[in-house]
Amino acid sequence: MQVLVFDLVGKMAHFRKYYANNTAMSFSVPPRTTLMGVLAAMLGLPRDSYYEALGGQHLRLGVGVRSPLKKSFHRLNFLKVEASRDLDGSKGHIQLPFEIITGYDLTRDMVRYRVYVAPTVSGQPVFDQLVGQLMAGKGPHFALSLGTANFSATLENVQLHQQARPTTSQEVQEFHSTVPTDRIQHLPSTLTGGVALSLEEELLPADFMGDYQRELVAMNRVLFSTDGQPLRAQVTGEYLELHEYGETQRLLFLE
Repeated sequence: MQVLVFDLVGKMAHFRKYYANNTAMSFSVPPRTTLMGVLAAMLGLPRDSYYEALGGQHLRLGVGVRSPLKKSFHRLNFLKVEASRDLDGSKGHIQLPFEIITGYDLTRDMVRYRVYVAPTVSGQPVFDQLVGQLMAGKGPHFALSLGTANFSATLENVQLHQQARPTTSQEVQEFHSTVPTDRIQHLPSTLTGGVALSLEEELLPADFMGDYQRELVAMNRVLFSTDGQPLRAQVTGEYLELHEYGETQRLLFLE
C-alpha cells in the first residue's frame, strides 16, 4: 500500500467545534473534514467541490500529534449579527471566548501534526495527482492553514512510502496516530518512563453528504496523546507500520 506522509506545522491552530454556538471551542486535532480541505488546497480545488472526490470511499486519512499541545481561551471581538442586514457592523460587536492551540512556549514551539494519506482503488487517480504535486516540489496550490485562514501552516517532511504493509499483533504497541476508540482492546498504564501521558478522546466530523452539502454523514471517535508521545494500546484488526530513519511508526486511519 502506498502512503503519503507529511507534517503540517504552524504557530497556532483552531478547529472549531461546530456544535458550540456562543463559544469558539476547538478540537485538539484536525478532523477528517479539515484534512480534506487541506488536500483540496494543495490541489487547487474550488471550495466545497471536493467532498466526494476526497471522501472516505476514495482516500484513507490519518493524523497524529507530533508536538506537545496547549489550549488557552482568548476573548475576540465578533460582529453582532441578528439578521443579514447586520453584517455591515451596524449592531456593533460582541466578545466571545476563542480557544487557541499552541505549543507550551509560544516564542519557540510550533504546533505539528503528521498526516497520513492512502488511496483506495477508486481513489488512486486523485492520490497520484496529490503525490505528483508534492513530490515534484511544486508545493500547495493555495495557502494552507491550521483551521482558520489567519493561522497559516507550512508543509515539512513530505515522504512517499511505496510498500506499507498491514500487520496485526496481540501485544501492546505504540501508535503515532489517533486510534479509533472502538479498535482499542486494552489500554495499559499511560506511564512512559515515569511520566504520565496526557490523553484525550474526541468525536470528530468525518464526511459530508456530498459536494456543496455540508451535512455530516459520518463521525470518528478517537483517542490520542496531546504531548507528542505515542499512544500505547492493544488494538483489534490490522494497522500499518512505516519504517524511516530507524524509527517504526504505527498508524490507524480515521474510520
